[in-house]
Amino acid sequence: MATPPAGKRADARRNHDRLLAEARTAFAQNGADASLEDVARRAGVGIGTLYRHFPNRHALLSAIFADAVSDLLNLSRELLDDPQPCTALVAWLRAVITHASEYRGLARALMSASHDDASALARCSDPMHEAGSALLTRAQRAGDVRPGVSIGDLLQLTNAIALAAEETPGDPELTDRLLTLTLRGLKA
Repeated sequence: MATPPAGKRADARRNHDRLLAEARTAFAQNGADASLEDVARRAGVGIGTLYRHFPNRHALLSAIFADAVSDLLNLSRELLDDPQPCTALVAWLRAVITHASEYRGLARALMSASHDDASALARCSDPMHEAGSALLTRAQRAGDVRPGVSIGDLLQLTNAIALAAEETPGDPELTDRLLTLTLRGLKA
């Protein structure tokens, strides 16, 4: 779980932790566009306290998803030893899609943040780009993925697939179909 900077008073740490817990609940129930005022109210603090801890929505989303990003980074390191580089890349991309699908609206937020280097979500995506690049490079060196493919494009595609699945809840196979179609286009 994301923690406030060292040296914070105990009450500030408690507020920080309550805000994260309530934001997780609110985002799970209402999506990534849930009311921040509602998050603050549910945490028992004012909106100013929320903004002192998290200056904007992307900073709050980034803090909430730090654990999931850590899990994705660990998975990428494990997959670097997979004897089938393309299979490893696909497994990681599936995990990224699952993560982006966790909260309604997250895929859209991740897509918009990729164009805003100042966004907290964009800053947390740098390690994701590095992790994905290592997997992609292995698949390209193995001749499984054509050379011109970039990890930035792949991550945008995974977010787009997650967004499409979010918008089409009645089609549970859509994610796999779109990912398969995408991967066929990546083949060397």
